[in-house]
Amino acid sequence: MDDLTLHAYDHAATAFADDWDSQPAGTDLQELVLRHFRRPGLVADIGCGSGRDAAWLSANGFDVVGFEPSARLLAEARRRHPEVEFQSAALPELANIPAESFDNVLCETVIMHLDPRSAIEAASRLIDIVKPGGTLYLTWRVTEGEDQRDDSGRRYAVVDAAGVRTALAPAELLLDEEVTSSSSGKTIHRVIARKPQQR
Repeated sequence: MDDLTLHAYDHAATAFADDWDSQPAGTDLQELVLRHFRRPGLVADIGCGSGRDAAWLSANGFDVVGFEPSARLLAEARRRHPEVEFQSAALPELANIPAESFDNVLCETVIMHLDPRSAIEAASRLIDIVKPGGTLYLTWRVTEGEDQRDDSGRRYAVVDAAGVRTALAPAELLLDEEVTSSSSGKTIHRVIARKPQQR
């Protein structure tokens, strides 16, 4: 994980969590998850932040574990959503998460915080932890031109979409699009990938 980004989230965890929780519900995400995720099914929410999406998943019949590298955001998630399990893990390694251990994996606007090479490694690791026949929902915020940092120090890398597609092979891409998020209002790239069944 990018150190300056992690520091920004640790430094102002409550403010970031309040901001995310005050945004409109991510109805586009929710509709796609309900359409494509296995249910019942075990879900990993990677980079879960305040736990908002993990709590929605739990309330909609999914067994979910939220993973977050920021210790203070993790504390916020646990405080706000005590009914959900949260653990510490960071992309791209996702140490201690075994391969093929989740039916569904959600990673919403996280990988653009990594350097571009690590973002591709993260995509490969994300599909690795999906069970055969399972689904990955992956998005990142689109940055034009060059990598940027916002006023808080968070990194917004230019993510190579073609590199992500290659990293996800041989999964089947069910969706691959650039859209405006219904929650944040930002331009995001969204990929939904179905891992093939074992033969």
